[in-house]
Amino acid sequence: MRRPAPLPTPPEEAQAAPPRAAGRETADAPYEPREPVDLHPGEFDVDEAPAEPESLEGLTARDVWRAARARRKRLRAEIRRFTQRSRRRRFIWLGALGALVLLIGGSAIAAYSPLFAVEKISVVGASTLDASTVEAALADQIGTPLALIDDSEVKASLMAFPLIESYALEAKPPHDLTLRIVERTPIGVIESDAGYTLVDAAGVALSTTAQPPEGQPVLRVDGGVDSDAFESVGLVVRSLPADVRSVLTEVSASTLDDVTLKLSSGLSVVWGSAEKSVAKARTLTTAMAANPAARMIDVSSPDVVVAG
Repeated sequence: MRRPAPLPTPPEEAQAAPPRAAGRETADAPYEPREPVDLHPGEFDVDEAPAEPESLEGLTARDVWRAARARRKRLRAEIRRFTQRSRRRRFIWLGALGALVLLIGGSAIAAYSPLFAVEKISVVGASTLDASTVEAALADQIGTPLALIDDSEVKASLMAFPLIESYALEAKPPHDLTLRIVERTPIGVIESDAGYTLVDAAGVALSTTAQPPEGQPVLRVDGGVDSDAFESVGLVVRSLPADVRSVLTEVSASTLDDVTLKLSSGLSVVWGSAEKSVAKARTLTTAMAANPAARMIDVSSPDVVVAG
């Protein structure tokens, strides 16, 4: 519903009415635009309008095509830079892996080739044995690559030398092979119909001769090399000091607790068992110095020595 127009104001009331605020629209009078007021005269030029942003209406299809082409070109350059970096990293890794494979493969091929064949064999640790004889026994290994040396063949060649207790092979590229041996220590000879057999503490026969070898005592043990008495004799002889061992002529035992020694001077030593052999050896040395004319010394109890 439309509001009715207001009634005209009487002239008397119109003159008495207060003035209305300037620029305010009322229902009685329509709004009339006024000229702008310049608060800072001379600061702006009213005749020159500010620049407006360029309009896109002037762009042509060629301009759009050029912009798209430049964008694709930058994108391709970025992709190329990334892929080049990836290819470079991959090439480095593949090169390192290839070099490692070539190194391992080349080393393996060279190790099994004649480039590392045995040309010289050296024997270390031989004192009783003749080193040159042992080297000659291994001559069939000459020309074999170091990596292909067969330990079983070396062991078979060394079976002819019972004096060898243990051995170790040491390869020294490119052409040297070293054999380190540990010789058995003989403790005496056992007399039999075949002659005198030299044995070590384990009862291994080292050699047999018609005459007793010089410097080796005769072992008279009941039960032979497989008895407990022989084991006790072996321990006692190996614990003797060098000065006593050099004058030892005979060792006898019927059990493991009654080992008896005889020296070249005629002195008889009652040793007893192999227990406390180190202390007994020390006591025997002292007793021999204190009783040079004694014919018998009992050290079976190292704390109580009997000399007579």
